[in-house]
Amino acid sequence: MLDSRHMRVLAVETSSLAGGVALLDDDRLVAEYLLDVSVTHSERLLSAVDRVLGDARWTPRELTGLAVATGPGSFTGLRIALSTVKGLALALGVPIAAVPTLDAMAAALPWAALPVCPVLDARKGEVYAACYRWDGAAMRREWEYLALAPGALAARLTEPTLLVGDGAVHVVSPHARALPAPRRLPSPACVGALGLAQLRRGETVTAAALAPLYLRPSEAELKRRAVPVA
Repeated sequence: MLDSRHMRVLAVETSSLAGGVALLDDDRLVAEYLLDVSVTHSERLLSAVDRVLGDARWTPRELTGLAVATGPGSFTGLRIALSTVKGLALALGVPIAAVPTLDAMAAALPWAALPVCPVLDARKGEVYAACYRWDGAAMRREWEYLALAPGALAARLTEPTLLVGDGAVHVVSPHARALPAPRRLPSPACVGALGLAQLRRGETVTAAALAPLYLRPSEAELKRRAVPVA
């Protein structure tokens, strides 16, 4: 198990257009950079990493761990984030914590009296979602990770439920309680907090084993399947 006395962690979250990075010095949030624009993550992710490290006056060699949101979410965004984190892990020789995106989104609302349902727009008339409830110590997931139509998700809501995420606007239900828009975005800081806990417990993955959590095939995979075998 890793030395838990002092950890400096870089967290990366690119599951949606609202991508960003964060730095944690043990449990203290040192920096968080979040940008919700239609600029591809490949154009800004490494510059965002350089920026937060520079602003914190840290060097990459001072990092003792990495945390990354593994999805579900944007296929392109996740691929860029995981590739970046793999490269950093190999260059720096530090471990990786793989954090499911929906877990990190739910972790932004600890102590909630109502169930919490993170919802991400999955395109093609679907959303990614799961449901969580505070159990006195952490947010406990009550459903499997799902890709489903907004109407099917609405039918699953049988009590007042807090909805967070860019897909919340698609869910029409008398039980839905969507958070204000600025509070709906995935948080790199929450990815970092969950990742830090995993790193302290020794729950890490190697760069080679790091993989995205996809709940359905990507467009590229669907096209490959559609090509007839000669």
